[in-house]
Amino acid sequence: MTASPAAVTGVYAAAALLLGAAGIAKVVRPVDTATALRGIGLAVGVGSVRAAAGAEVAVAAAGLAVPGTWPALAVAASYAAFTAFVAVALARRLPLASCGCFGRPDTPPSATHVVVDSAAALAAVAWALTGRGSAVTATFHHPELLLGAVVATGLAGAVLTNPLARVRA
Repeated sequence: MTASPAAVTGVYAAAALLLGAAGIAKVVRPVDTATALRGIGLAVGVGSVRAAAGAEVAVAAAGLAVPGTWPALAVAASYAAFTAFVAVALARRLPLASCGCFGRPDTPPSATHVVVDSAAALAAVAWALTGRGSAVTATFHHPELLLGAVVATGLAGAVLTNPLARVRA
């Protein structure tokens, strides 16, 4: 069974929006991401995190606005890298307090991160294989997809940052 083009568009748009939102957050607050990366053995500073986060925002923007296979594959590669980071942290049982996804203390790396990042990578690959035009154009032609993408982005962000855990703390 294959996903409908509308479903692929909505999930891909949500993935690209989430990528951009996370990138912006890390540009503004890079310290926790740098700490998380150092936790798996990558010696990076806040300047490197800001530069990579700026590239993340550019990839997300291109993924949404630029038609073609390559922007979608860049989004997929970003999420594949995030999946690998979390998988390494989980496999090594690293005591990271935060995954650094949104540039601030949020949640430690978890299986949920692996599922969300993997699903986003797969959606980006599916868009690369089936998408026509830009994701922005596709979602504006179908307002329900735009609304769904925005809602899905917010829900994914909430799941990954777990705001309820901070309320209880």
